[in-house]
Amino acid sequence: MQAIRQLKHVISNLADDEHFLFSTGDLRGINPGQTKEAFKVLLSRAVKNGLLKRICRGLYLYPKVPFETGLVLHHAAARLRAHEFNYLSLESVLSDAGVISQIPMNWITLMSSGRSNIIDCGVFGHIEFIHTTNKPAALAGHLTYDFSGHLWRASVSQAIKDMKKTRRNTDLIDWETANEFI
Repeated sequence: MQAIRQLKHVISNLADDEHFLFSTGDLRGINPGQTKEAFKVLLSRAVKNGLLKRICRGLYLYPKVPFETGLVLHHAAARLRAHEFNYLSLESVLSDAGVISQIPMNWITLMSSGRSNIIDCGVFGHIEFIHTTNKPAALAGHLTYDFSGHLWRASVSQAIKDMKKTRRNTDLIDWETANEFI
C-alpha cells in the first residue's frame, strides 16, 4: 500500500471529534520504516492534498472529522505541553468570566511549568505559555478541569493573582465585576 494511502486509512480510523490532532510522533508510528526525508515528503504531500492541516511545528489536524474550531488551540496546547503542568489563566479566564472588557480573539493564555513561549498556530491563532513555579497541590482549590478543552482552568481569583504575579497589564480589569468572584 502506498504510504499516503496507508496514512489516510489509519488516520481516518483513529480520528474522531475528540481526537483530531496528531503529532509527528503519532504519524511517524504509522510507517516506521520510512527514512526521515521520506517521512517529511509524506507529511508535505498530506498537507498539500488536504489530508492534514498543519497547526504548528510538529502538530497536524485531520479536517475530515467534525471538531469545534474554538477548541483547536485548547487541544493543541494540551498536546504540545502534555508532560508539563498547564492551566488556562490570565486574560483567557478573565475574558470568559466577563471581568475584562476585551475578548482575546484566537489567543489563549496558559500558566505552565515549562518555559514561557508563544506558539503561532496559523489561522487558528496563538497559544501563550507563561512560566510558573506554582505547584498543582497548591492550586488544587483554584482549578477545575475543562473537559471540552482538555485543560485545567484557573478560578477568576487565581487568574487575577497570576496577572499580578506576572506583572501583566490589569488596566482592563473591571474591578467591580472581579470583586464578585473574589
